[in-house]
Amino acid sequence: MSNLNGWGLTARLITKHFGALGNRVSEAIANFDPETATEADRDRLADNLRSAAQKLAAARAAFDKEADDVVKLRQLIATDEQAAGTLAERLAAGKISESTITLLCDELEGNKARLPQEIQEEADARQYMSELQTIVDALSKQLSEFDAQAKKAMQALASARAQQDLQQLRADRQAQLAGLQGMRGQSSALSALTRRAEAIRNDAEGLRIVTDIGQKPLDQAAELEAIRKSVSQPALGNESALARLQRLSAPPAAEPLALAKS
Repeated sequence: MSNLNGWGLTARLITKHFGALGNRVSEAIANFDPETATEADRDRLADNLRSAAQKLAAARAAFDKEADDVVKLRQLIATDEQAAGTLAERLAAGKISESTITLLCDELEGNKARLPQEIQEEADARQYMSELQTIVDALSKQLSEFDAQAKKAMQALASARAQQDLQQLRADRQAQLAGLQGMRGQSSALSALTRRAEAIRNDAEGLRIVTDIGQKPLDQAAELEAIRKSVSQPALGNESALARLQRLSAPPAAEPLALAKS
């Protein structure tokens, strides 16, 4: 007897603690993957509805059989009662034996005695079928309501995720802008690029200065040459016709060396 009590206590402990553990695991899974958990809940409701519907189908078949048995029994009783009214005349005429009449009476009494039981079985089958129908209707309504609520919940979840994605995109954009602003004074690559540009500008300015220094004597020499040309060559553009004639008809000047010899 103590062994039985021990096993009963063990069963209660297992049911209490592991049952609670199962509930906690189910809650954790539901929080981790609500879509799958929702599908599992719907499958459970659908299985319950399917099982109840199968039992309802069996109950309907059983009720139909019980109702048919009552109908047939009543028909048999009515036929035997009708036949019993003519048995006395047939017995007096010697057309039927007493044993046959006794058998008919026994069956008629037995069927009448069995009729209330058959009627009760029909009533019980009807009640069982009605209760199952109520359960099936309730489960069907529950499943329909669950689908409606699940649809709303999934739509709300999708909307929440869309808002989450939108806010994450906004946060990423703000972080990128902040990073670009920070790079203005913190990026070593940009600083090096700026220094390189400054160095190139300085080199170019130095080359310009050197080139200007070298170009100055050339410009001065050109200017001097222009002055010499302007002095050595008379401006012929303003020469009159008489002056031109005199210039062309005048004898050439004697060379200094020839004058010295003479």
